[in-house]
Amino acid sequence: MSAERKKLVLALAVVFAVNIFVIALAQHASADLYKRGASGDTVREIQTRLKNWGYYTGSVDGVYGSRTEEAVRYFQRTNGLTPDGQVGDLTLAALGIPSGGQSRGSGDLDLLARLISAEARGEPYVGQVAVGAVVLNRVDHPSFPNSVSAVIYQPGAFSCLDDGQFNEPVAESAYRAARDALNGYDPSYGAIYYFNPATATSKWIWSRPLIVQIGSHRFCA
Repeated sequence: MSAERKKLVLALAVVFAVNIFVIALAQHASADLYKRGASGDTVREIQTRLKNWGYYTGSVDGVYGSRTEEAVRYFQRTNGLTPDGQVGDLTLAALGIPSGGQSRGSGDLDLLARLISAEARGEPYVGQVAVGAVVLNRVDHPSFPNSVSAVIYQPGAFSCLDDGQFNEPVAESAYRAARDALNGYDPSYGAIYYFNPATATSKWIWSRPLIVQIGSHRFCA
């Protein structure tokens, strides 16, 4: 290879490396991160959800102050996230708030898939969809909160949030099941409860009218 060709190849390699570095920096800079001093509609939404779930007692003013930071830490500690007091992509997803790189509704998809994976991993696919449908049926029911995230994080609603399963890796089938449930597929036939008869000890849950049994779960009204 001639000296001139070597110089050309080296120059192209340098340009390529610089471009990759610039792209990486741009992607990093565009990642959503809300922390003390931030303000705006997303901060207001963060405060609203934390307040609705009992983590935050301050004003919903759209200003990320010390009380919002402490509430975020409380939420993160409770839900197995790094308690740094900053709301990045993982905490946004846990709150059910889409990040800038997500399409509308993708926050619900991620949360629903995570719940399905934790609650129904190993169940037949139709049973996984049914678990997702129960969450959505609750959203539409007057006795439950009116958003996917609020239903999932309602205290005592799902045991996987207490035993750590909610923070385990999400099965690929759970994402497909979540999409099917969000698209209206409901093999639970309108159920708002489900339980495993092999492990359930609550007399109350056994009293719920059975709609259908799929795999290990009984789906009830």
